[in-house]
Amino acid sequence: MIVNFSKMHGSGNDFVVIDLVTQAGALSPACVRDLAHRHTGVGFDQLLTIEPPTIRTADFFYRIYNADGSESGQCGNGARCVAKFIFDKQLSPKSELVLQTNTGQLTTQRVSSQAIRVNMGKPQLDPAAIPFEPTPGEQAPYAASFQDGSRYAFGVANIGNPHGVLLVESTQALDVAGLATEFRAQTHFEAGVNVGFMALTSQTAITLRVSERGAGETLACGSGACAAVAVGRAMNLLSETVLVEMPGGAVTVTWPGPGQDLWLTGPAVRVFDGKIKINDPS
Repeated sequence: MIVNFSKMHGSGNDFVVIDLVTQAGALSPACVRDLAHRHTGVGFDQLLTIEPPTIRTADFFYRIYNADGSESGQCGNGARCVAKFIFDKQLSPKSELVLQTNTGQLTTQRVSSQAIRVNMGKPQLDPAAIPFEPTPGEQAPYAASFQDGSRYAFGVANIGNPHGVLLVESTQALDVAGLATEFRAQTHFEAGVNVGFMALTSQTAITLRVSERGAGETLACGSGACAAVAVGRAMNLLSETVLVEMPGGAVTVTWPGPGQDLWLTGPAVRVFDGKIKINDPS
């Protein structure tokens, strides 16, 4: 079947967005992988579908597929792009939307034609909520050692997705893929983990690179930016509002502290519209 789609990005984290409210379609993991291929498909970090909600308190349900066909629970950059898509395509007259995901709900607010603010909820820092199993007797901040001799302190957070955030001196010359693979191998995250590498510029600014489950390193990661700020705040290193610089661009994260909601603000850009053929998963 042929469906309409939009190619979008949030700070370089790129998506294919498909409206399954006004058009019919179904996606298999194999179909997602084919579409994700950057040479023979459309190419994306994640594919997002917008669907009718299954609960009365939400305006839409949005589903997140990684490039490998697996599903993700949360995507802050994706939420901004979904909200902009809904505004641009006039699927709702509201300037504030409640989006349902596999792991909960979030609220998006339109700041401007190119910027969206997202309430990402309350970060979970308890290891059991990640879920993360530390070495017996070890407490946060934890420590990870690598084959190249480096050793980094790290913290953990769940903001719809599990994250391990390592504190590094600089993000510029890191072997992100290699270090993320080692980190995953030596730590126990029951559901896998997104691995972030955070360098402090000041109390109000950080640089960040993230290797995501099912996608590898992306130019930006919204939930990763939120997790990094939550971990930095827990270590008493960061202020309430932080500018997060990633390879694809910057976002702003605001978190007053434990028990409070965390807000992510950043760009959402629609690059082009097109049509694609998807195969019936049956």
